[in-house]
Amino acid sequence: MATVKLASGHSMPLVGFGLWKVPKETAADTVYNAIKAGYRLFDGAYDYQNEKEAGDGIRRAIDEGLVKRGDIFVTTKLWNNYHSKEHALPMMKKQNEAWGLGYIDLFLIHFPCALEYLDPEEKRYPGWWMADGETVSPARVPIRETWEQLEALVDHGIAKSIGVSNFQAQSLYDIYTYNKHPISSLQIEHHPYLVQPELIKMAQTHKIAVTGYSSFGPQSFLELPEAFRQRPESVGLLFDAEPVKKIAAKHEKTPAQVLLRWATQRNIAVIPKSNNKDRLAQNLDVTSFNLSQEEIDSISALDKGLRFNDPGHYLHNHPLHIFA
Repeated sequence: MATVKLASGHSMPLVGFGLWKVPKETAADTVYNAIKAGYRLFDGAYDYQNEKEAGDGIRRAIDEGLVKRGDIFVTTKLWNNYHSKEHALPMMKKQNEAWGLGYIDLFLIHFPCALEYLDPEEKRYPGWWMADGETVSPARVPIRETWEQLEALVDHGIAKSIGVSNFQAQSLYDIYTYNKHPISSLQIEHHPYLVQPELIKMAQTHKIAVTGYSSFGPQSFLELPEAFRQRPESVGLLFDAEPVKKIAAKHEKTPAQVLLRWATQRNIAVIPKSNNKDRLAQNLDVTSFNLSQEEIDSISALDKGLRFNDPGHYLHNHPLHIFA
């Protein structure tokens, strides 16, 4: 299995399985079946509300002798309401306990914006919003405070590597003025409508492994509420884009495989998901063929700078312009 080397010294699979939008009721079986299909990287988050169930699926595979714990790479993320020194470390410890695997391979800060604390023991909160479902309440917590709690997690042996998600270059440079442990990974929205070449160049120059999410672009967002669908509905599906279709036909691969190979061939990890057995196998088989530089460039030329996961756009009444 192809891997990417992290600055921490550990290795991460280049192709994994994303747990965003996997229902908790089916998450254990979904993860177990993905392991049987050959997946070893699972990308989760507290915000996905399926960490315990995903861990159950992994433990089932371990108990049956399909894999050992060391064969599996688990990524998870600290949500915005738990950035403060008071709450970050206890919350991350709870997340580790929920997975039930002893440790987390890679722990990320989910977004570079702190929100007011919400008690995780109370009813599930609605994502960015406070308990009323309408208010978004930023908190005055610097990224340094949160990052140092991730470093404490490494010192406690709970996380092997740490990194960030949805950060841009200036925030990464800022962390480099005080970090003690390396920034091992940057996870970003990455697809041909949002290529972000300079950010990727900056990260890879500093040996920060890049993981791209939403590799299929608008596809991931069309089933979300209206505010999230406005931008995806304004463009065509990447599966139908002429360069992607043409290259897929030439290589006798699916458009999805071409989109994933466009990323992995540039050493960007991907985390697609599927419940379909055939597509599970296809998504994993995206390092067995190569695109020409001309083909890669033709796909990159679809770039529109179009970001779908943008709280500055979909939080209408309380926009957070973190990508401005």
